[in-house]
Amino acid sequence: MNLEIRQETKGNMHLLRLSGEVDAFTAPKLREVLIPLTEESGMKIIVDLADVDYIDSTGLGIFIGALKSTHNYESHIQLQGLSSRLQRLFKITGLDEVIDIETQEKEEMQ
Repeated sequence: MNLEIRQETKGNMHLLRLSGEVDAFTAPKLREVLIPLTEESGMKIIVDLADVDYIDSTGLGIFIGALKSTHNYESHIQLQGLSSRLQRLFKITGLDEVIDIETQEKEEMQ
């Protein structure tokens, strides 16, 4: 399976829409696009995972690396559109405690 990445930039926000799978094969492609965006101070990076079917440990590592980079460069990353399966993955690994994840419940409350 491939990973498609579409990028939009508006003001101080980058939006990445991913579709496909984030695994050991496709993760380098995501890293190549995502990490430089997190190195732009003051930027917010939103990663839309609504069309992502699968993320393996390599993919999770990319998001951890991106999170560390946002701390170094004072940018912010937010994940959104996670399926219940992906939400469970982030919860099991504890990453939902450290990465800003916009859930449908949060969206409905706003």
